[in-house]
Amino acid sequence: MKPASISSITSAPQQLSQSDYEAVREFLERSCGIVLGDNKHYLVSSRLSRVVREAGLASLAELVARLRRGGDTSLQMRVIDAMTTNETSWFRDGHPYEILRNAILPEWADRRLRNARIWSAACSSGQEPYSISIVIEEFLRGRPGSLAGIQVTATDISPSVLEGARAAVFDDAALNRGISPQLRQRYFEPHDGLWRLRKSVRERVIFKQLNLLQSFVSLGKFDCIFCRNVLIYFSSDVKQDILARIARALRPGGYLFLGGSESLGAQAGHFETVRFPRGHVYRLKA
Repeated sequence: MKPASISSITSAPQQLSQSDYEAVREFLERSCGIVLGDNKHYLVSSRLSRVVREAGLASLAELVARLRRGGDTSLQMRVIDAMTTNETSWFRDGHPYEILRNAILPEWADRRLRNARIWSAACSSGQEPYSISIVIEEFLRGRPGSLAGIQVTATDISPSVLEGARAAVFDDAALNRGISPQLRQRYFEPHDGLWRLRKSVRERVIFKQLNLLQSFVSLGKFDCIFCRNVLIYFSSDVKQDILARIARALRPGGYLFLGGSESLGAQAGHFETVRFPRGHVYRLKA
């Protein structure tokens, strides 16, 4: 998940004091790596005012006091959820999925690679890993029987967001952000007035809770990693630490997709840049 954008609210939120704002900043950076600037008071106050109401607390000051004391993991996760809920879309930016469909999957099929593994890091409500799975389905329509055992692992810090992603149920507004009528007909089915992804797409994706600040050695090795539009919210040191561990999580020759405004920095020497007409992907050097 990525930090939230300001959304409209029906009433003015309580305002954090400067010392409480600093305490929230320190908590977020320590717990999930998010670095807030000096001018996010309104964003933080509006998001945490909702947590105050839902938790039955008296004020923002009481919420921050509980964060300072520690020990209330439920409240801590509510705060992280409030500050990392974000909007996402299907096939975001387009070109990573085109590269996957037209270059990477054919390469794996030609190599007869079995049990290929793709990781969607900070997957939020599931549109990214499910977009990847749809691309795989589309590829297999033309080359049935190839890519046996291919799997997508999707991780996020938020248990509540992952619960929704596993359900794979979306409304019209969500589908209108990237799903064509043809793909809706092919890969979704009506479900209680909403739309649910068909089993062939759902069952390829495995969701797991993961904080990128913590070790992900237990996830194993991957042939391709999507870590897009999340590193920009971390400090430079944390970003480089995560990228170094991502490099170790890739198999030799494995691919890495970053967001359009993200770069490898000090890890650039471990990768080669593979360029295409509408974008690029990084490939781990053997």
